[in-house]
Amino acid sequence: MYKNYLKIAWRNLTRNRGYSAINIGGLALGMAVVIMIGLWVLDEFTFNTYHKNHDKIAQIYNRTKNLDTSEIESFPSTLYTMGSVIKDNYSDYFIHAIRATWVGNYVLTNEGENHTQTGQFIESEGLEMLSLEMIQGAYSSLEEVNAVVLSETAAAAIFGEENPIGKSIKINNEMDAVVNGVYKELPKNNSFANVKFFANWKLTEANEPERFERIKTIWDDWSFQFYVQLRPEIDFETANAALKDLYFQYGPAESLEGFEKRGLHPFAYPMEKWHLYSQFDAQGEPTEGRITFVWLFIAIGLFVLILACINFMNLSTARSEKRSKEVGIRKTVGSNKQQLVFQFLSESILISGIALLFALAMVLLTIPWFNELAGKNMQIPWANLTFWASILGVTLLTGMLAGSYPALYLSSFSPIMVLKGTFKAGPYSAVPRKVLVVFQFAVSIMLAVGTVIVFNQIEFTKDRPIGYDRSNLISIQMNNPEYNGKYNLLRNELINTGVVEDMTQSSSPLMGVYSNGGGGISWEGKDPEMSPDFGILRVTHDYGNTVGWQFVDGRDFSRVYASDSSTIILNETAVKYMGLENPVGSFITFGNDDRAEIIGVTKDMVMQSPYQPVKQAFFYIDYDRVDYINIKIKPDAIASDAIARIEEVFAKIVPSAQFDYGFVDEAFGKKFESEERLGNLAGVFTLLAILISCLGLFGLASFVAEQRTKEIGVRKVLGASVLNLWQMLSKDFVILVLISCMIAIPIVYYFMSQWLQNYDYRMEISAWTFGYATAGALLITLLTVSFQALKAANVNPVKSLRTE
Repeated sequence: MYKNYLKIAWRNLTRNRGYSAINIGGLALGMAVVIMIGLWVLDEFTFNTYHKNHDKIAQIYNRTKNLDTSEIESFPSTLYTMGSVIKDNYSDYFIHAIRATWVGNYVLTNEGENHTQTGQFIESEGLEMLSLEMIQGAYSSLEEVNAVVLSETAAAAIFGEENPIGKSIKINNEMDAVVNGVYKELPKNNSFANVKFFANWKLTEANEPERFERIKTIWDDWSFQFYVQLRPEIDFETANAALKDLYFQYGPAESLEGFEKRGLHPFAYPMEKWHLYSQFDAQGEPTEGRITFVWLFIAIGLFVLILACINFMNLSTARSEKRSKEVGIRKTVGSNKQQLVFQFLSESILISGIALLFALAMVLLTIPWFNELAGKNMQIPWANLTFWASILGVTLLTGMLAGSYPALYLSSFSPIMVLKGTFKAGPYSAVPRKVLVVFQFAVSIMLAVGTVIVFNQIEFTKDRPIGYDRSNLISIQMNNPEYNGKYNLLRNELINTGVVEDMTQSSSPLMGVYSNGGGGISWEGKDPEMSPDFGILRVTHDYGNTVGWQFVDGRDFSRVYASDSSTIILNETAVKYMGLENPVGSFITFGNDDRAEIIGVTKDMVMQSPYQPVKQAFFYIDYDRVDYINIKIKPDAIASDAIARIEEVFAKIVPSAQFDYGFVDEAFGKKFESEERLGNLAGVFTLLAILISCLGLFGLASFVAEQRTKEIGVRKVLGASVLNLWQMLSKDFVILVLISCMIAIPIVYYFMSQWLQNYDYRMEISAWTFGYATAGALLITLLTVSFQALKAANVNPVKSLRTE
């Protein structure tokens, strides 16, 4: 019996090659999309699971109240002193408590050759906590003060094929270190994937003894990160309850009032949430971040598969009259309804199985391109039984879903009416097909409009006024002590090249504000209850001329005025934040005695997230605590020639420094990288969804044209033109698509409006977006249907009527 079912199914497939190709192609596309999305979602959900104890590892965050907005803020910076308190007093809760610096770029020097690598200084237990796979060395390799462990790629880049163990290197030309271990490269879906070396925390302490001696006793340096691993019997709720009063139990008496006012308290944020829940709401709780896109892509995968199944249902039920006699004969010779249902389901499962083979081939061919698009390193897990079980389950489910309605519909035919020749599908038989077509196009339109809005929001933010000129600007990190004291020499030599307009130095790059604070700052009219919080930027003279900032009041720093060493410049947001009506000429007091005159107000410079409001900030002159060089290349200079000349100057003046530069334009573009990747993915899946819908529409139009062949012949004989016939065959499909638009537009408007609320700086959704979407849907429909409509309209009526 089963063999007979398969044989009949195969004959039906080969006899109707056109419809079979549409069915198999549509299902294959849908299944390929599901497999791709499934691999992407798996990669997202397994982020950081490389670490054996990922479910117990956490980073210490702090939660505090913003006294100006009353919103609760959560941030990952911690105090050095807090780390000491946790180590000494919370060992019952944590196996490991690890101080760490922020991940940054460092120059590693070996035998005079410089290599820029991303690294982090951590305490020696960090290797064990992260369960790194050591190729050489052990978890104890980081115990010596000057120890460093390299990733295998960093070891190969620096030492080639030589054994790196025991070799000496310099970090930023100021810290001597010895390579004690090499670890296997971390997977791409890992928070530490970009970290190419770990150095002992004590090495950075030894490099800045005065600073660390000072911060060991104060509670105002939030420059560090802190990681913990909970004990097996401790859960996060228990640990966080114990941490909540840490500042009030161990903090200095003079700070307790401020801590209490701001409701400051630390909490352990689980590693499993770092990637997917990286954002926090106004109550300081994890909110929808990247997880939103994960659920979105899961929904897209399901919808795309459903669209493919709808194609199968529509074509199978549309061709019901062609199989009615088969059903009538089978029922007459004794087949019951259950057997017929099983037969038709067997056919759909067979088609689904064939589609799976094509889908796997598609995935295999496109996965390198997909990885590049998604920024991942996914592979098909051929040897994974769970993968195959999932794939076969999806195949079976697809076959059952696609074939269920046709099986029930076809098996319900009356054998007497069929064999008498009186069977007709009836005037309402097409209603389910029309409903499914409406659903198909409604989903496709929602995906298309949603993708367009995502890209429009990105472009809207890119076009946001940023308050300075980022063109022809390059930035260089000063990660070598040889830069110290050479500002004027370096600037003069660069300007003398003829390709450099100006140069300046700053404490933060143009795409970030690395220093924040406000304790002890006051001004006339300040609310005594206010706890100020500013972005603080230390700059040298020539900063304004280099970056091209724009003044709304006052003037720039000038070497003409010696007093400018004790002046500041505010941005517009700072003026509003402070409530100043005439800021220029007024003073800000730092601590008890130091006063700084406000000499200018600049337009807000977008230096942090372009999606958020600009933070209140001030700038002041400081030649000692600067970490970045900013160079403005002349507009008429050829970039490659200019970079070569600039590099020559650096090689002459700071020969031991690594010349690693980055264009500010590119750094600005990287702020949109994540959203653009997700938007591109959504766009690809949307195009595939539209293609699947069009495949179904093409097949349905083909069947309708075939079904109305004799009618078309009669109409042509009576004088109908090709245009009349095209209108007749296209009209129904156009109406269905218009209904789809009417359903899709309010739904997608609601959901995308909600999504845009996540951004402080956001676009307004234009009615033109929906107008273009509707016009595009109609155009695609007409192009899809017209081929079959015109083909049928141009058939010689003699051929279509000769059987009458």
